[in-house]
Amino acid sequence: MSDSRADILIFGTGNFAGRVALDLAATAREPVTVVIAGRNRERLNWLRTAGNARAALFKRPARFVSHHVDLTVADAAVAAISAVEPKVVVQAASFQTGNVISNRDNAWTKLVAEGGLSATAVLQAPLSIEVARAVKAVRQRAFFINCCFPDVVNPLIAALGLPIACGVGNIAILSNAFAGELGDATRLKVLAHYQNLAPWRRPPETRTGRSARVWIDENEVANVYARFASVQLTREPAIEISGPSGVPLMMAMAHGDEWIGHAPGPNGLPGGYPVKFDGSKLDLDLPRSLARDEAIAWNRLYEEESGLVVDVGGRARYTGVLRQLLAAVSPAIADGFQVREIAAASRAMNDLRSRLQESSS
Repeated sequence: MSDSRADILIFGTGNFAGRVALDLAATAREPVTVVIAGRNRERLNWLRTAGNARAALFKRPARFVSHHVDLTVADAAVAAISAVEPKVVVQAASFQTGNVISNRDNAWTKLVAEGGLSATAVLQAPLSIEVARAVKAVRQRAFFINCCFPDVVNPLIAALGLPIACGVGNIAILSNAFAGELGDATRLKVLAHYQNLAPWRRPPETRTGRSARVWIDENEVANVYARFASVQLTREPAIEISGPSGVPLMMAMAHGDEWIGHAPGPNGLPGGYPVKFDGSKLDLDLPRSLARDEAIAWNRLYEEESGLVVDVGGRARYTGVLRQLLAAVSPAIADGFQVREIAAASRAMNDLRSRLQESSS
């Protein structure tokens, strides 16, 4: 890569990272330099070419540069961040692909389907933790956005005392889908955990269970499923909404502008919330009738019932159905782990995944 300072540095070259980069290219209203970093040189070259092409096509003031990096190499994230001095660091590289939510062809995907995506948290977390450590070490002023399962991974990052601004997607999939039906995002506030997404992948007449909470003009909607029955999500990862949902916030952070919207895992909190960015910091932007502690407890309850929670002492523990399913195949993993030992927990879960993937469902 040529010497270049970045407004936004994106780690990752997969479909999600590509969606973020190419939507930045098509929508940027202010000048922005985006560095895309990853280890797949062919994909890097394509995303740089496509990004610059789309910027030219839409006459947008965006410039794209590629940077080869392998995050599994020690201090690679530190070197990349030091080289380009970004204002915003976006982490979208993961050891777990998003298609796990739509596949049911082996014992691993069946476990995830029945126990929940929190089974993948320790596979999603390591690279994001590595980048967070690098941000803390060499670029503390940068805003760090983790795109990898932020509802659950961001609390793990925060428990390690590392910087985390927020995530992308999940609640923002629902909030933007609802806003699209309403026709006015400014009237809408949503409280949602990633587990609230599943019903919207099913036909309207089959949607049951607790829903996301929605306020329109500060009035809470009594029946969210009925009010937004026309919203229909794909069974696959909804990157057409989730990827671009972070783009306006990334641009606001890069230029110190104000922004109001929704994001998962803000400041390391569990689940997703209405948020606002005042040009220098991100904070919750809750409905007047909803207390901060109530909103956090509402989101945390989902993981308390079945998922992965981090206790005050830094102990991560599996709960509910997920813990039962893990105990049946690996009692040691089901017992949880200290967050500071997440590297070992990730290796153990990866070994379990490999074993279960060899078993048909």
